[in-house]
Amino acid sequence: MNRTLLPLIEAEFLRYKLLGERALRQVRPEELHVRGDDGNSVAIIVWHVAGNLESKFTDLLTTDGEKPWRDRDSEFEPREVSAAEVTEKWERGWRVLFGALADLTDDDLAAPITISGVQFRVDEALLRSLAHLAYHVGQIVLLARSFRGGDWEYLSIPPGESEAYNANPVLEKSSLYAENVERLEDGA
Repeated sequence: MNRTLLPLIEAEFLRYKLLGERALRQVRPEELHVRGDDGNSVAIIVWHVAGNLESKFTDLLTTDGEKPWRDRDSEFEPREVSAAEVTEKWERGWRVLFGALADLTDDDLAAPITISGVQFRVDEALLRSLAHLAYHVGQIVLLARSFRGGDWEYLSIPPGESEAYNANPVLEKSSLYAENVERLEDGA
């Protein structure tokens, strides 16, 4: 089973998952429903991300990525949900993604799949999905940071600490990101 490129792709997806989670931890429950300038709240973005991941990656190789059971428009409706519900929804989407990726080999990357009736190669769809997730995780980070203001806990290099970080750039390599974030958060 050839898996050289897929672990790198998985690591990059994991990096964005963890970035989102580190931002979500800084959002208070009452802030989950506050809409940003684009009209989306953290809860709405999480619902959309999870809906997208569940639809695109359920039966990735055998069914269209836009499932008939998905109601994309409803993902953008305001919702009053708890922090626990947001976490569960977030995790459910990511579980589907990582489950689908675990079943793939590098040989599958050239396989044809469809999304909304349009044919893609698996590698194209993965890159498309990664860019989509990065966009929405960025929205979550922006909202969370706006809520915390001066109390924001930086997710990468705090202002004025570039030189120190560059002496030990532990967050650069996606395959080591999760391990190094955990060490940094534990104070190591």
